[in-house]
Amino acid sequence: MSIWLIIAIVLGTALVMEFVAWATHKYVMHGMLWMLHSDHHRKDHYGFLERNDSFFLIFAIPSMGLFIAGSLLGLHTPWLWMGLGILIYGVLYFFVHEVFIHQRIKWLRNTNNPYFLAIRRAHKAHHKHLGKEDGECFGMLIVPWKYYREARKQLRVQRGG
Repeated sequence: MSIWLIIAIVLGTALVMEFVAWATHKYVMHGMLWMLHSDHHRKDHYGFLERNDSFFLIFAIPSMGLFIAGSLLGLHTPWLWMGLGILIYGVLYFFVHEVFIHQRIKWLRNTNNPYFLAIRRAHKAHHKHLGKEDGECFGMLIVPWKYYREARKQLRVQRGG
């Protein structure tokens, strides 16, 4: 398997995970597993962890399974590389959602980057709905264009132009 095919599999899997995460968030987290996700939309959870954090484990299982399958079947199969793509998406999720958006770890607090501001705005729009119905903006890395436009407008105003 060529290095370019491996890179394509890893990056393609990470990209596909955005859509898997969107669908899971909309139809599973805001559906039958709302009882695990609901505390993420409220401030009444106790301590540093939320029930919602169990989704880290739920998303890690396919990655671990693919790593195991790829290790057993050899590097010439795509399974190991797909597991790596899922892992990379999980790491991005941790830094973007937990660190940057929700500030559960106090890093990456300020930005003037329109893309990152758009991500924050879209996530804030998602959290304005406290129930499982009527949600919006279920993705994390791909958000509607209107949030980019709002972010660019906010930055122009801040710069005095």
